Amino acid sequence: MKKIKNLTRFGLAALLTLSLGYSVHAQLPAASKIPAIPFGKIEIITTQITPHFYALTGSKGVDPGHPEGAGGRIGVFVGPEGIFMVDASYAPLSDKVMAAIRKISDAPIRFLVDTHEHPDHTGGNPNFAKLGALLFSREEVREDLIKPFPPAVAAVIGSAASDKDPARLPTVTYGSKGTVKIYLNGEVIDLIPVVTSHTNGDSMIKFEHEDVIMIGDFYRNYGYPFTDPTHGGTFKGIVSAVDTLLKIAGPNTKLLPGHGTVIQKKDLVLYRSMILDIQAKVQTMIGEGKTRPEVLAAKLTASYDVEVPGGITPLPAGLGTSADRFVGYMYDELKAAK
Repeated sequence: MKKIKNLTRFGLAALLTLSLGYSVHAQLPAASKIPAIPFGKIEIITTQITPHFYALTGSKGVDPGHPEGAGGRIGVFVGPEGIFMVDASYAPLSDKVMAAIRKISDAPIRFLVDTHEHPDHTGGNPNFAKLGALLFSREEVREDLIKPFPPAVAAVIGSAASDKDPARLPTVTYGSKGTVKIYLNGEVIDLIPVVTSHTNGDSMIKFEHEDVIMIGDFYRNYGYPFTDPTHGGTFKGIVSAVDTLLKIAGPNTKLLPGHGTVIQKKDLVLYRSMILDIQAKVQTMIGEGKTRPEVLAAKLTASYDVEVPGGITPLPAGLGTSADRFVGYMYDELKAAK
């Protein structure tokens, strides 16, 4: 059993990385204790968001790590010049994803961008690359994907993502500043890096004319906010990323997080306020000399629990709740900053 601080790859991407989804105080559970994802039972649900933009999500209640919808949400922008994809979900779902896309369009898949490195968003990379998609990501994402899985992580991830197939690696990368623009089907697609928030390689993808933004995982409304501290993720960064999103989103922009439901700008404001409220409460308790177990026992999210779906639902393999994970990580972050 290895401590998370000794793990070099992935973290905090629900079931496949729930094994890494805790603080340095937690232990990696045996792979046999993590429920397997029944990929054969997962169906792909297609939702039309705008005339040319669709969201693909997996079945509810099948993926133990994502009961609200299996894997990460995929964005699909279609037109006569080709298809632009955002994220690729798990590798074993690629055929089903492709079948769902073919019900929308027969155009070739020309581009695929990763919002971040976690396997529920990048597992399908090699499959779509082999179909001709040009892969884009932050440089940090490619650097992470190029590393082999540690044995304990490989045992948990299984077939969901490959650490060997060279086609998994993005061909075009960009840095942490500035915006990459892609012109396709009369649309302007902005690849917008944000500060280290959920991970150190997060991007938002904005479709200017469709008025859609794919957020990735720094916002979620199933469970509480989630950082990957093994890759620098911080709640301070999440607040900053939310601020950036608030600036670039219009009053009617459709905002699609990697997990949870489609949201509006008002939801971002509430999310930001909740993080800052819990941050202040944890900071006060740290100032009073309270320990991590004492802070967790205080149930600081109680006033939000009713309004946060899945917030206090037990995670698989005895990993607690996302409320405790949120507060525990907040404690770790604030203690480390002292």
